[in-house]
Amino acid sequence: MQNQNSTNEKIYKKGNSLPSGLIIRSGKFVWTALWHLMMSQLAPRNKSGEYIRPASQFRNFISTQPGNLYQPQSGRYRLFVGLGCPWAHRTLVVRSLKGLEDAISVTIVSPSPDEGIWILNQQQEGCRTLPQLYNLAQPGYKGRCTVPVLWDAQTKTIVNNESSEIILMLNSQFNEFATNPTLDLYPQELQEQIDRWNEKIYHTVNNGVYRCGFAQTQEAYERACNELFACLDEIDTVLETNRYLCGDKLTLADVRLFTTLFRFDIVYYGLFKCNRRRIQDYKNLGAYLRDFYQLPKVADTCDPESIKRDYYGSLFPLNPGGIIPCGPDLTNLMEPHHRESLGNKLAL
Repeated sequence: MQNQNSTNEKIYKKGNSLPSGLIIRSGKFVWTALWHLMMSQLAPRNKSGEYIRPASQFRNFISTQPGNLYQPQSGRYRLFVGLGCPWAHRTLVVRSLKGLEDAISVTIVSPSPDEGIWILNQQQEGCRTLPQLYNLAQPGYKGRCTVPVLWDAQTKTIVNNESSEIILMLNSQFNEFATNPTLDLYPQELQEQIDRWNEKIYHTVNNGVYRCGFAQTQEAYERACNELFACLDEIDTVLETNRYLCGDKLTLADVRLFTTLFRFDIVYYGLFKCNRRRIQDYKNLGAYLRDFYQLPKVADTCDPESIKRDYYGSLFPLNPGGIIPCGPDLTNLMEPHHRESLGNKLAL
């Protein structure tokens, strides 16, 4: 019996021992080289390892100005959006707040983990993929194929693929077709203040979470992380007395912040290593997020399961196993926010 136990112990130790140092070092070298190669395609970087987001390429505008090729019309334009994408989510939020659902149609696209491109959930214009749509708009196009896309069905081309400009057009150029035309998310008297917030929040928060998640050096990550939470702390202080970023009026600055905040505890906190603090741990930011989420029709634009699937299931370099987490619990989003006393109740 003693000899049998000794034999079993040897087998157990042999079968459960760690790989040798040589195997570990070799595996780490190969994986690191592959990781940097994949990250160079996913997230371009500068010499210090910081993520650099490429600029959008299609920058035309819809307006009523005489001679402009793209005039506001109901049914002429279509949004191509990914439900996991915060930039695309902005356009869905403004479309809903303005009541443009009947005027501007939507096509959902989903990322393909194997192909590394966006796939249309329903074929449009004879296209199955977003690269095909881009090439239809501009034959021979070699740039990045991103969402959102504002598509013109009349000229069969992309009007614009820059979210910050698309939401400006949705806010002001389709009022005759909107069910909520009086809502102005970019009022003249607040534009300078909105622009200042947008500039700060874009660099440190909207793109800041990506600068954390896609950083390729420790130094670049820590710099982005520090800037991110310094800005969140500043916003939390402002929201102590302001219902919204610019006072008691909801603006495009809030829209642009909201779509990042909504994803923060779901994916950025864990996957992007933004784990110094959750948004729900902030006294004011957490309540602000609930306040925005509970505005009429906003929750209908939010799809946490798609967000988790798109990030955890598709960003292979960050999550090679492709395992999608079960949480977090988002029932707190429907808890009272008690922010009405900070400003007039928003009429939608």
